[in-house]
Order: sequence, then C-alpha cells, then structure tokens
Amino acid sequence: MSIFNTKTLDPSVLRQLHRQLLQDFQQLKEAKLSLDLTRGKPSADQLTLSNSMETVLEGNYITPSGEDTRNYGGLDGLAEAKALFAPVLQIKPEEILIGGNSSLTLMYQAVMFSHFLGLTCPESAWNREGEVKFLCPVPGYDRHFSICESLGITMIPVAMNNHGPDMDEVERLISNDKNIKGIWCVPRFSNPSGIVYSDETVERIAKLGKIAAGNFRVFWDNAYAIHTLSPDAPKLASIMDFCRQYGTEDNVLQFGSTSKVTFAGAGVAFMGASAKNLAGFKKHLGISSIGPDKINQLRHVKFFAAPDSLEKHMQAHADLLNPRFNAVLSRLDANFKGSDVLTWTVPEGGYFVSVDTQEGLAKKVIALAGELGVKLTPAGATYPYGKDAKDTNIRIAPSFPKLAEIEKAMDAFVLCVKLATVEKALAA
Repeated sequence: MSIFNTKTLDPSVLRQLHRQLLQDFQQLKEAKLSLDLTRGKPSADQLTLSNSMETVLEGNYITPSGEDTRNYGGLDGLAEAKALFAPVLQIKPEEILIGGNSSLTLMYQAVMFSHFLGLTCPESAWNREGEVKFLCPVPGYDRHFSICESLGITMIPVAMNNHGPDMDEVERLISNDKNIKGIWCVPRFSNPSGIVYSDETVERIAKLGKIAAGNFRVFWDNAYAIHTLSPDAPKLASIMDFCRQYGTEDNVLQFGSTSKVTFAGAGVAFMGASAKNLAGFKKHLGISSIGPDKINQLRHVKFFAAPDSLEKHMQAHADLLNPRFNAVLSRLDANFKGSDVLTWTVPEGGYFVSVDTQEGLAKKVIALAGELGVKLTPAGATYPYGKDAKDTNIRIAPSFPKLAEIEKAMDAFVLCVKLATVEKALAA
C-alpha cells in the first residue's frame, strides 16, 4: 500500500511534503527534459519489423489471381487482401473493402457520405432530418470527436464501464431520440482505457438497429483488434455474427488497418459492411477515386503469406511494447497503489494507459509536466469538444519513446501528480 494518501496526512506533514516536492520539481526543471507521451505511434523498432516488406514483391506485381496491381481498377481492393484481413474483423471476404493507408480516412468518408449524400440512397442522408447526433463513449478517441465536430454533428457523451459503454444509457437515449444517427465504438482495447467490450455489450450494440430511427449506424473502429500485450487477453465477440442473428447487418460499419502493424504511414485500411452499405459506399467513393494502392496491398499479402506470420509479427510487437507499458505501470504502482490520489487502467492490449487524477487536477498535472519538458495529451482530449467535466482523465501513450525516455517521463509525471494533489489538499 502506498503511504501517499493526502486525506490521512495532517497539515504539517503536507506542508513539509510540499516543500520537498517543490525542491524536487525545481531540480528536475533544471534538467531541461524534452519528452513526448502524447500520441500512440509505433516506435522505430516496431517499424523495423516490417522492413523486409519493401523487397517482398521481387519485381512481380501480379497477384495469385492474375491481376496486374500496377494498373487502374479494383475500387474495393484485391481479393487476396480481402481474404487476409476479413478474419481480423471476423467477417466474410465479400463483406470487406480494402482501401488506402488510413482507416480514419474511411471513417471520415463514411460519416460524410452518410451525412450529406446518404450512404444507401439520397433519401437516407442524415442532414435531411434536422439536427444529427452521435453517442460518444468517454473517455474516447479524440479523432472520432473531431470528425463529428467538423461536420456539425452534435455529440452526446456516454460513460464507459468495465464492460464497454453504459448500455442502459445508450439504449435509453436511442429509444427517445430519432436524431441519434450513430455511436462511436473502439471495442477491443478501447482508446484510451484498454477495455474490451463484453459479449453482452457487443450483442446489445448489435441490436441497436432494432430500436434506433432509420439510417442509424454503429461505427465499430476495431483499431486494436490484434494488438494484444498478453496471450491471455480477452477476446472480442463478433458483432456481425450477432447482427446476422438480429437482422441488423445494415446498421454496423467496421474499420481496421495495419497502421500499427506494418508501416504507420504506408499500411492498409479496411472497412467491413453489409452488401447494401458497401454498394452505397463504393458508389460515392468511385466519384473521387479510381482505386487504392494495390501494389501496397500486394506487399502486405505476400509479407503475411505464411499461415501464422501475422500472429508471430504481432507477438514481436508485443515484445517491444511490454517493457514500455511496464515502465508506466510499475511507477504508478510503486507510488500510488492503494492511494486516494490516482486510478488507472492496466490494459492487456492497445496503445494507451488511461489515468484519472483527483477531480479538478488533470489540467494542472499536464501543465506542470509541460514546465518540466514532458508533453502529455491535452486535458479534455478524450471527451467531446475537449470538455472533461470533472477534469480528471489523462491519456498516456508509451509506445513511441525509447524505454529510458519513458522512465524519465513517468518519474516527472509522478512528481507532478504528487505536487498537484498536495497543493489541492493544502488549499482545502
């Protein structure tokens, strides 16, 4: 148990502790650190795992099915790429579209097509029905919120629990508001909490189409579907299997990519959907595109040609990521386990650790860390409109920096949390 419980320390001890923390803070400030834990980018070592993909084609650009990937065409991607990546989303090859390098692009296009043009027909356009709203489980992914905000879609926060979104609240809101047209979901190793949706939650989300108004879509961003840190990490139920059971296949759009699997800037993105949704999406996509980078798709197909190569590749990623996550978690444990100061998640996959300070301290902790030269994701970024009402959540992304840098950054972070918390206690 940590002794750092501010509620059990008398004022004189708090004042003494405050003086020591200020002294430590000033000394660390003089070190002039320059460290960054803001975004979940893969490290250079992770990217190196895929270097041989650059030579895997050996001058042969023809697919096993005979398609010349150097030429135009193939708006929805290579058949071989569909067969490779459909299992990642737990769907059939005919239910997937293989795009460019960014699943975020596919998500933005899907929202934009649905909002302005109608995903399946002009009459299905959301903006024909007045105000458009999305449910946003929080804490969540800031880029999802940016898509909605840029298109004028009203966002409604919904709390997360250990099983996923609060489904009682989700179902209540959707049942009572026909203007709710979507919900964002990161179902396996959620950004930033690392939560894996329970089977019951997945099933209830699959059934939302039965109670929602017309043209409702679940945006199922399965970005971390295969990004496990532990071989015993919880599995995710197939939402499409549940959709088939309840006849709601048209209400779910799934997304994924290899952006954190191979090369972050040159991966392959994919979207899973019903035949009706795919047809509508391709109709709009075909106006602005003559096809994706099929050469890159073929590189991925050949790079992962062996039956177990993708699994081995992801284990190599986990071997590089685990020490980084351990550097974060071990310092949180050593300083705050059992205290009243901080709570945090212990993810078994994904790219983030979600930390909650005492109420009203996230902004202060991040500002103090900035003074020490440690960059953290801005407070409120994990909430719609950047507004964390309790000012508690901080997202830590330990994947990109070197291990020694993470250790230094976390030592600084711990100091900032202690200083902010003691000052709050003294001001009470």
